[in-house]
This record gives sequence, C-alpha cells and structure tokens, in this order.
Amino acid sequence: MNVTRWNMLANWCAIFVLGLVQGLLVLCQREKIVRQRRFLEPPTEAPSSHPSPSAVSFLDDLLEDYDRRVTPGEFLSHLRELDPDFPFAGGTTHVNVELLIRSFGAVNADTMDYDAELYLRQSWDDFRFHRGQLPHDHNNFHLDLNDADIIKAVWKPDTYFPNAKQGEFHYVAVPNVLLRIGPKGRVLYVLRLKLRFSCMMDLTSYPLDTQECYIELASFARTKNDVLLRWNDTKPLSFNHGIRMANFKLEHAQYLDACVRTTTLLHNAPEHERSCLSVRLSLRRAFGHHLVQSYLPSLLIVVISWVSFWLDVDAIPARVTLGVTTLLTISAESTDKQAALAPVSYVKALDIWMAACTMFVFCALLEFTAVSYLARLRSREERPSPIVPDDVAHFTMEQRIDRSRVRQLASAKEAERFFRRTAKGVDRVSRLGFPLMFGIFNLVYWPYYMH
Repeated sequence: MNVTRWNMLANWCAIFVLGLVQGLLVLCQREKIVRQRRFLEPPTEAPSSHPSPSAVSFLDDLLEDYDRRVTPGEFLSHLRELDPDFPFAGGTTHVNVELLIRSFGAVNADTMDYDAELYLRQSWDDFRFHRGQLPHDHNNFHLDLNDADIIKAVWKPDTYFPNAKQGEFHYVAVPNVLLRIGPKGRVLYVLRLKLRFSCMMDLTSYPLDTQECYIELASFARTKNDVLLRWNDTKPLSFNHGIRMANFKLEHAQYLDACVRTTTLLHNAPEHERSCLSVRLSLRRAFGHHLVQSYLPSLLIVVISWVSFWLDVDAIPARVTLGVTTLLTISAESTDKQAALAPVSYVKALDIWMAACTMFVFCALLEFTAVSYLARLRSREERPSPIVPDDVAHFTMEQRIDRSRVRQLASAKEAERFFRRTAKGVDRVSRLGFPLMFGIFNLVYWPYYMH
C-alpha cells in the first residue's frame, strides 16, 4: 500500500516538473520573439529618470544573441517563419560596394599584371542591430569599431577579387579596417588593400597601345540568392586626386554589373552563380619614353645611312665603313628592344618599325654595292687592247696606228663617261628616293597604329 502511494506521488512530481519545464520553454520562446521583433521597432527616447546606456554596454547588448554565421537575409526569413505577420521579407542580402583607388603601381607587360592600392567600402542592412534602446542623439549615433575580435563577431560579406594574383592588408600602424554600425542597422565595412591584378594584354600595337584592365569583385561562397553585390548609387567609383601612373595614362574608367567571366565554384548551373562586379580601366601607354629611347635613335641611324649617297663613288672605304656601321648599329638596337619584352607569338608595332629601319639601312648598303660595281665595270671597259708593234721593215710610223684601235679608245672613253653618269645617277635618285619611301612608310605607319 505504501509503495503504491509513493508511486503515485512520484508520478505527480514528474508531471509537475514536466509541466513546469514546458511552461518555461513557452515563456522563453515568446520572450525570444519579442526581443527579435524589438530590433525593428522605431527608436524611442529613454525616460529622463534613466540615463542612456554607455557605448560599451550597448555593444554587449548588440552582440548578446548575435550569430555571425547567419546572413541578415536569413535572419529576416527566420523571423518571418516564426511570425507570419512580420512586416519584412528576408532572403537575399544586398551589399552596396564602393571603391576608392588611391594609387596605381607600374603596369608590367612581362608578367601581365598591375598593382593598385584601394579602399573597399561595403554597406548593408543588418536588422539585428536595429534596437529600440540607443544612446542619446540616436539619429546621429554611429558605433565605430576597429577591434579585430569584435569585427570577427559580426557577419560580413565574403567578397574577394577573382583576378587578383596576390594582395596584402595594411597594418601600418594599426589594422586599416573599420566597422561602423548605424542607428537603424546600417553596417559599413571599410578595408584598405594593396593588390596585384592580372591583366591580359594585347601587345600588337606596342608601344602605341591602349590596354583594358579589370578589377573584379565577387562573392566567394554565397550565391546570388544569398548575397547580391551592387554598386553604390551615389559614388560607386572614385580616384585619389592627382593619381598618376609611371608608364600609362588612365583614359577612362567604367564600372560594370558583371564580370568578364562568370565566377562559379561548383559548376555552371544558374543556382550556383555568384554575384560579381567589375571595373574596366582603359590605360593608354605613355609614348614619350619610347619616342626618345626607341624611335628617334633608329630614325637617326637611317638618316645617317643616307650620307653614303652624297659621297664620291670612288670613296669606297668611307662608304663601306658607313654602311656596315649603321647596319650593325640598327641590328643591335633591334635586338636590345626585343630583349626588353617577354617573347610573344605575334608581331608588335615596334617590331615592324625596327624591321623597316633595318631594311632601309640594308638597302643603302646594297645601293653602294651597285654603284661600286658600275665603277669597277667602267674600269675594265676603259682598258684598250694592247698595241702590238708591226714589223718595222714592212710598215711606216703612220701605218702603225690602226684606225680600229682608235675607235676602241674612243668607245672606252665614252663607256667611262656613261658608267660614271649612271653611278652618279643612281646616287642622285637614292638621295631623293630613300627619304621619299621612308616618308611614305611613316605616313602609313603612324596613322594606322595611333588610331
């Protein structure tokens, strides 16, 4: 009998405990819903008898129930599931992106890349930070954070640069990062970065080329359904005042809502597509350096080779020395310019220029060869056949001069004058023809590659 009473008492105690636990769970769930909805309530002034909380306690209160693994859009979707009457719909988190480019480094044609130092500004709405109890002057209140541990506790978009080859985060003299929380859940995240971007260049018009390089931003793991990157409406792209580049000039910059290539990590299915933004930079190569270092020296070598046309046809040592020296010099100049760039499988504009200059110098040397040949041919023709004296016993002094020999001597003199006139005529034609042909080449070359 006593055992039965003890069993009944134990059952009643178990029922009481279970009911108490269930009631506590219901109260906790209701409290959680109330607290979550309070995030979106409009700010209200605290009673004058109660002072505003300090920034430290306010920050602790913000991060009390915060889960950085959950995106702001997922958080709103969760609230909508708990309360169908919840006024806000969740889903995609919209991240506004802004770039401030502070400086550019050298654009390297050998490695096909360029350096840039920039500020990356991202902002989004996180309604977990939309509180009813704010410090005084809540409309202008911003909480600026740069502590690494606190910043890690807050959700941030997983933005990265797909075409960046390497990069570094600035730590001088403190970590260059800022997280600002606004009064209505607006979060601003600022980073200072130094990056090296890949830029696939077309050097067909080098060094008269204009290159198009890109800065690409994308979400690394989150798809478009989770995180959507978009440019800031006010000022999405800006440059530091007086920004300059060593070997290029920034002609134009355009921000695009897509990347050159679709950024996916799994496969090309639309549901796995990542949000991606890009900046297209039109860079024109600075031509002054190449004009002084490449074009003017080769131009002068070609002009010097024309001096040979003004020398006498019999000045063989001078003309040989001038022709060979200019040919060797232009060949060495062309080889030096080729070694300055990484080898490519196509012909560049500078290659065509150097090849044309080499051809003109070589043709000047060939012209001397033709003139010298004409001069030597004249020397052979002017030698008359030797006069063999006849037998004195049979011929008189007047009969020894054969009339045919006289005509041969006259013909040799005429040939001498003809070949000399021809050689000098070739030089006269070359004095005008070589500059004229070189001028026509320039009239075709410069408009074609400068266009």
